[in-house]
Amino acid sequence: MESVDLNAAADAYAATPLLNCLLREAAEPAEPPEPQESGAEQGDAAVHRLLGSGRLLRVRGGRRPVSPELRTADGWRPLSHTELVKLVVDELGRFTGVSNDELPVEITDSRDTVAALLSARASAEPPPDPYLLSEQSLVMGHPHHPAPKARGGAPAGSWLPYAPEAHARFPLLFLAVREDQTAEEGGPAAAEAIDSLAAALDGPRAPAGYRLLPAHPWQLDLVGERPAVREAFADGRLLRLGRSRRAAWPTASVRTLYVPDPAADLFVKFSLDVRITNDVRRLWRHDLLRLRRTDAVVEAGFAALRRTGSDAAWLADRGYRTASFAFEELAVLVRDGLHAHVRPGATPLLAAALAEGFTGSPRGAAADPAAWWRAYLRHVVPPVLELFDRHGIVLEAHLQNTLVAVDAAGMPVQAVFRDAEGVKLLPELSRADAWQRLVYCLVVNHLAEMAGALADRHPDVSGLLWPAVREEFLRYEATRGLPEIADLLAAPTLPAKTNLLLRWTRAGGADARYLPLPNPMRE
Repeated sequence: MESVDLNAAADAYAATPLLNCLLREAAEPAEPPEPQESGAEQGDAAVHRLLGSGRLLRVRGGRRPVSPELRTADGWRPLSHTELVKLVVDELGRFTGVSNDELPVEITDSRDTVAALLSARASAEPPPDPYLLSEQSLVMGHPHHPAPKARGGAPAGSWLPYAPEAHARFPLLFLAVREDQTAEEGGPAAAEAIDSLAAALDGPRAPAGYRLLPAHPWQLDLVGERPAVREAFADGRLLRLGRSRRAAWPTASVRTLYVPDPAADLFVKFSLDVRITNDVRRLWRHDLLRLRRTDAVVEAGFAALRRTGSDAAWLADRGYRTASFAFEELAVLVRDGLHAHVRPGATPLLAAALAEGFTGSPRGAAADPAAWWRAYLRHVVPPVLELFDRHGIVLEAHLQNTLVAVDAAGMPVQAVFRDAEGVKLLPELSRADAWQRLVYCLVVNHLAEMAGALADRHPDVSGLLWPAVREEFLRYEATRGLPEIADLLAAPTLPAKTNLLLRWTRAGGADARYLPLPNPMRE
């Protein structure tokens, strides 16, 4: 019975984001075929017409759709997860005129990954720290991606020991790269941070003439036998030093680990040659080479924010180290930890976890959820607008790149942002494209999901949520005069990223395409 329940739960977790994508990108609302289907029979079901074939699909669950049913000559037929995948493949083939034999495999892999995660979580010990618990809580993941939990199709045994959703923690591997084969950027601060990991995690030191090179065990499994790496081990340019005695904690991004030791207090980001959502998660050379310039601009922007009284914080990407013969494969990036940036007494939590929900989440837990939401907006929205308006910086302020610190009562008191890799600077983009990216990340990906989660939990305040968002944008406009705000609040639609069509057409992960969604901020 447990395996049946586990499979049913995995099907439900996997179906929700797939249905969200299908209904947003390749369907439209439709009337029920029979007017008498209402009340108890219809329940909370919604009917959609699929644009590829014209067939009708019925789902339940509102913003988290479940229980898909296809209209047939004999009535509504429930679809298993396998049947839903077949339907999606057929519909997208008809709708786009192109085929794709890779995405169905990814979707199935994502579902199987969820099943493995649910099984592992049943016996895993969750971290006692609320912040780490929030980072490791995303069982469903991105609610508008067709395969948010795909892990490259590899057997679960190869990746489960490193999965944040399974409450993993594990030692780092330490390599040593010969000094004349070392490539790094970030100066003494980055170098000292990387070297400090050996002490913080009780790991080995590099011998004379070599530089320490921490490695993710999963990544080394993936690339360790490639010719450039294998030959470097063979001729002594690269040494295996062993594992650390203490563990690091994987965060929601999978390839970024947290080392909370007070002596280091660092995030460590690695390449991971696995496709997760839209991209193979490698630290690409072009991103690493622009990293310090981008991060320096963002750090200056946040310093200016602090001079205006804001306590919004940025976790700086200090620099990287790698081997010149495997520049991307063996790269390691160090990022500021939390202790120096989070307000004393406050608890940082991952925004994506607040939206998805986890044990002990303070989402709207205060006696006044409307006040909780206003506090949330007051800390999250103005820094993003100010950095764009005054400094030409577009933070990728989506749910997974934003931490919200709460006080002892669970009220938001600070926003913390991260990931220079996702930051865009003007004039890299036109101002119009930059604004569109900001609106998608902040409003559609972030605020819409959080507002939906609050409305589900506190339906009595649902009518207050979007007026509060509008009020926060108007407040910034009144004090700073950002001209795009008036157009945004009057626009009939907002831009939503089309992750399903992006993956189906094999577009690059950075090649964002948008479709219009109704704008809930419009009066």
